Amino acid sequence: MTTPVLLQPVVLSGGSGTRMWPLSREKFPKQLLSLVSDDTLLQATVRRVEDIAGVTLAAPMVVCNEEYRFVIAEQLRLLGKPGTVVLEPCGRNTAPALTLAALAAIKTAADPVLLVMPADHVITDVAAFQRVVSQGALLAAAGAVVTFGITPDAPETGYGYIQSGAPYADAGNGANAKLIARFVEKPDLATAQAYLAEGTYLWNSGLFMMRASVWLAAMGTCRPDILAACQSAWEQGKQDGDFARVGKETFAQCPSDSIDYAVMERIAAQAGAGSALPPGVVLPLSAGWSDVGAWDALWQVLAKDANGNVAQGDVLLQDCQNTLALSEGRLIACIGVSDLVVVETADAILVSHKDKTQDVKKIVDTLKKQGRAEGSIHRKVFRPWGSYDAVDAGARFQVKRIVVKPGGILSLQMHHHRAEHWVVVSGTAKVTKGSETFLVSENQSTFIPLGTTHRLENPGCVPLEMIEVQSGSYLGEDDIVRFEDVYGR
Repeated sequence: MTTPVLLQPVVLSGGSGTRMWPLSREKFPKQLLSLVSDDTLLQATVRRVEDIAGVTLAAPMVVCNEEYRFVIAEQLRLLGKPGTVVLEPCGRNTAPALTLAALAAIKTAADPVLLVMPADHVITDVAAFQRVVSQGALLAAAGAVVTFGITPDAPETGYGYIQSGAPYADAGNGANAKLIARFVEKPDLATAQAYLAEGTYLWNSGLFMMRASVWLAAMGTCRPDILAACQSAWEQGKQDGDFARVGKETFAQCPSDSIDYAVMERIAAQAGAGSALPPGVVLPLSAGWSDVGAWDALWQVLAKDANGNVAQGDVLLQDCQNTLALSEGRLIACIGVSDLVVVETADAILVSHKDKTQDVKKIVDTLKKQGRAEGSIHRKVFRPWGSYDAVDAGARFQVKRIVVKPGGILSLQMHHHRAEHWVVVSGTAKVTKGSETFLVSENQSTFIPLGTTHRLENPGCVPLEMIEVQSGSYLGEDDIVRFEDVYGR
């Protein structure tokens, strides 16, 4: 009886998704959003590796920017799949991220096969995906580096391509496996049409499988500088609950490179007998894949009405065709329009022709140059203890709606420039104010004078909802002096 392959899901969650603004923002990117189903894109990525034939599944591993750590840990908890979250102190592209994951995997298991998946892709035919992953697991367990090429159905200019070569001699159950002939960049339309007609070109999905030891050895051959930096950062790191931290200063010195450039293209270029690199293999995949890179791509994967429209939230459409309208709160009404994208959030509205959604990034760049917060953060901001929504602001005042989850504890803190008035709407608050500690119940309030040490907790089993009114000469989030924090901030 064949021993099942130990499969370690590795989810790379480092992208900022700026082309999906205003829903996706730098501080809360698209992989953390529920765009296609009730699950977020990250949660859907973790779910789709369940029930793969021939493998023993390890707990998921997510590599992410440390700024997202609490939201990601909470999303994994809601799935009932707590796993390891490897924190990058700064972004260094996918090759260092995968190298950290391989080091973490070897530390916790006996050289598992890594299934490397971006956190922000959509796959609609999960069963087809699982069948191909099951084939790839056997190839990877035997020493190959496997990638998945999406069978193209159109001359797409927005994706890179993989040219498949000769059949892989050791394919076994992966009967459709081919050696990788080469990787090519995003083509122009004429070239993409030629690729589609030629029949050996597949879209580059960014999905990979290999043993952890195979990846580390390949990095040692192709990019020893990256491997050395990651090893040093890993050795300087520590385990912080579910979070694996690495040496910040050392990782910041690590060169930036992608999986494709660092290893995969070199594997393709050096294929053949006598190569120091493992064989590179591509498996074709037809599973309703999309990288959801822009709003037009999301429109393509969502269910549409008879006129090709997608409407989510409070939306009314009259005589519209092929339009995507998403509302987070306010009513959107569209009349007599075609091929539009309309997205409403609490603090921004996007209106774009579907053919121009790739240019949304230019709007985000402009917002950042102007120093506007809408380019990077939502009005509603998530924290490890819950969330707050800045509902109103003016000269010397700001109003926030604060939700503290059961058991949530804010830091013991003080402000130099503002006072705060707290009104409990529902639930019970445990308040520390100076040397006092007391409970504030529904319809009760308390005042925190400027310069007073204070803390807010939810000791109950239901969410605590409250209104905070800030007043003072400066109301920025950086006017916080923390004395104690259970979340290590």
